[in-house]
Amino acid sequence: MIKYPDILHNIQLEINKVPDRGNVASYIPELSKIDPHKFGMHIIDANQNEFSVGDSEEAFSIQSISKVLSLSQAIGLIGEELWSRVDVEPSGDPFNHLSLLEQENGIPRNPLINAGAIVVADILVSKLKNPKEDFLTYIQEISGDKSINFDADVATSEKETGFRNYAAANLLKSYGNLHNDVDTVLDFYFHQCSLALNCKQLTKLFFVFMNRGKCLQNKTYLTTSQVKRINALMLTCGFYDEAGEFAFEVGLPGKSGVGGGIVALLPDNYCVATWSPGLNKKGNSKLGMLALEMLTTATKQSIF
Repeated sequence: MIKYPDILHNIQLEINKVPDRGNVASYIPELSKIDPHKFGMHIIDANQNEFSVGDSEEAFSIQSISKVLSLSQAIGLIGEELWSRVDVEPSGDPFNHLSLLEQENGIPRNPLINAGAIVVADILVSKLKNPKEDFLTYIQEISGDKSINFDADVATSEKETGFRNYAAANLLKSYGNLHNDVDTVLDFYFHQCSLALNCKQLTKLFFVFMNRGKCLQNKTYLTTSQVKRINALMLTCGFYDEAGEFAFEVGLPGKSGVGGGIVALLPDNYCVATWSPGLNKKGNSKLGMLALEMLTTATKQSIF
C-alpha cells in the first residue's frame, strides 16, 4: 500500500528547501498580491481517501484550470459538434498567442489555450439560459460543494487588463467563430477564470475525470469516450508550450493556471492538486511542477 501521508510530508520538506519559488503573476493585478511562499497539496484516491499537506484548504484563483470544466460542460451539451469550432492539437505557443489563430482561419488549435476557451465560452453563452449561474451550479453539483463561487475582484481585474483576450475574441468574431457579443462572452470567460477553490475542492471536482465520468456523488456527467478525450487534451495541451515537459517529468494528464494551481490525475487511481503561486517562465507553477514530479517518482504511479 502506498503511504501517501509520508510521501506528501517528504515532498513538503523538499519544497521548503527550494530557494527559487518562481514569480507570482503580475499582469492580473489581483494575483500579484498573493504570498509567494504559499504551498499546498491534496490527494483523493479512488476509494475517496484523502491526504494533504500545507495550505491545501486556502482558496486561490484557478484561472485556466477552469477551461477543462467549461469544456466538459460544453461537450455534455453539444457533443462532437464542438470539434467543428476548435481543434485538438497542441499549440506549442504560450497560452495567449494569436498568430496561429490567424494562420488557421479562426479555428483555435485546442480548447485549453485562451482563444479555444473563448470559443467554448461562446458555446455555453449560447446554450445556457443563465450562463454564469448555470456554470457555477454545474461546478457546485459535480464537486458536491455549494460554497464554491466566483471571485468578483479577480473577474473585475481581468476585465480591466485582458486586452489580449479582447483581441482574440474580436479576431474570432471576424472569422465567424464567435456567435455572441464579444463583451458578453468575455464577461462569462473572466468570471469562469475567477473561480476560487482550494486544493481539496479541486481534487473533488476533478474526481469525475479520474473516475470515468462519475462524480463523488456517483452521478454520471460524461461518457467514458468524452472523459478519454478530455484527459488526452489535458496531457497534450494542459501546460501550453510546456506540455511535453510535464508529460516527460510527471506523466499525468493535468491542467495548470496562472494562479499557481495545478490539478492532475491518474485514471482509476487518484486525483491530486497543488498550489504554489510562483510561476516559471512558461506560466506554470514552478514548485507545483516539481512536487508532482516527486509524487509520481515516489509512488511509481503515472500513465507511463
